[in-house]
Amino acid sequence: MEPLEPLQHFLPQVWFFILGLFLFLYVLLDGFDLGVGILSLTASTEERRSILMTSLGNVWDANETWLVLMGGSLFGAFPLAYATILNALYLPAVIMVVGLILRAVSFEFRENANRKLVWNITFGVGSFLAALGQGFALGSVFEGITVDAQGHFSGTMWDWLTWRSVIVALTLIQGYVLIGSTYLILKTEGELQKTYFKTAAIATWTTLAGAVFITISTPAFSEEARAQLFTAPLVYIFATIPLVGLLFIGLLLRSLYLREENTPIIWTFLVFSISFIGLGFIIFPNIIPPSVTIYEAAAAPSSLVFMLTFIGFLIPILLFYNIYNYLVFRGKIVTD
Repeated sequence: MEPLEPLQHFLPQVWFFILGLFLFLYVLLDGFDLGVGILSLTASTEERRSILMTSLGNVWDANETWLVLMGGSLFGAFPLAYATILNALYLPAVIMVVGLILRAVSFEFRENANRKLVWNITFGVGSFLAALGQGFALGSVFEGITVDAQGHFSGTMWDWLTWRSVIVALTLIQGYVLIGSTYLILKTEGELQKTYFKTAAIATWTTLAGAVFITISTPAFSEEARAQLFTAPLVYIFATIPLVGLLFIGLLLRSLYLREENTPIIWTFLVFSISFIGLGFIIFPNIIPPSVTIYEAAAAPSSLVFMLTFIGFLIPILLFYNIYNYLVFRGKIVTD
């Protein structure tokens, strides 16, 4: 096979990074939305649920913009991956979309309902379903997607459902609960804040347990992962990432023990960041694990350059909007 042209080699890497950035921002920003939604199922009173919903009122819909942008970018930059992944993960995608619809509908209807219990439950269930669908999709990354010689999906509609994907999904849900708890520590006070210090600590340990399982089981069950991760220099990076992650976990637990308000969410963001870096090393250069690379699935260089021009303008605008949104609505939720 002839060597790839420099542009054909460079552009898919750029778009792999951009898609990773979109996914990372979505998981961080919409992750605490989903976590708060799941935690709302455990709120003991309507007043507490109202505080939780109010904390999301002005930011939750903007956070999902990154998911839409990621889906559109995947379609344009890696059309083969878009078709194959959606075909393989049709049911998890349906679960996620149903969950997001339930969240959106219940959030708006709840504001005008006299009896809010049904919409409260619907919002929590929708949040759980959205997180569950995303967790199963993530699990398929570690399990791998069966494709034919052309890179098209050739498995069954239930390939994504394995005992390991269930554990990955539950771990992601716990991660969302963790980031949702640290967000609520920022937004609440008094007894309610103490509650989320406790849920954050519990979620830290359960997320850590799932992360340890994923870290050990991925190379243990995947020959491709072993071949990629246990060769120099990646083996040294792969060994360092869990150690850095454990350091961040320790600092997170310390901040929760000391009842610090601002630092838990920062350490949680760093835990998610190092996890994403590890995931990137496991996947790259594949876009359809474990066999289809970004170079094989990429669109024409002219299309990638054309899209890159517009994305280059769009990313700063969206980042500015998100930052401005959070600055305007920062502070505690004050109750009458």
